[in-house]
Amino acid sequence: MARLTLPDYIFNNFSEITPDFLRDLGIKALLVDIDNTLAPYEEPTPNERVVSWLDAMKSNGISVALISNNGAERVDAFNRELGLVAFAKCGKPFPKNLRAAMKLLGSDKSNTAMLGDQLLTDAAAGKNIGLTTIIVPPINDRKSAFFRFKRALEVSTIRKYVRTHGGAQNACSFWLDGKYKKKNRK
Repeated sequence: MARLTLPDYIFNNFSEITPDFLRDLGIKALLVDIDNTLAPYEEPTPNERVVSWLDAMKSNGISVALISNNGAERVDAFNRELGLVAFAKCGKPFPKNLRAAMKLLGSDKSNTAMLGDQLLTDAAAGKNIGLTTIIVPPINDRKSAFFRFKRALEVSTIRKYVRTHGGAQNACSFWLDGKYKKKNRK
């Protein structure tokens, strides 16, 4: 499982990912999950921090598309004022809609990255088609048994990431410290 879900990079949150970082990797397009990557499920529209970050990407020549497994109502509401290329019900980890987004953005796998909060959906979708993958810990993770199980499955991959990338412990603490098990994460 680790080979298909091991991210290339892990950051503490989306705002740490800068246009300079992406340009240094040769990235011109970024496919971004919404829920728990940019905003918690309870936030129907992007906050000022998200808008500012997206504006910085745009002004630095990095195209962004929203790629969500959530329904059209959620994605359309979040994207209403952003006006980005956006796909709902993507079926990640299957890459069909990632390819469609890249086509609309005029990018290919050599210059596109996938950003999300889940290894089994976001990282796997990107890895399925050879994209650079970037993961952030979830903003406000769901606490259902299903989500706790999925997060527990991610721990071995995160440990492998720390072993191979050294010094990434802080960004990985959500998984390594078992924060996905706790009732409220701040």
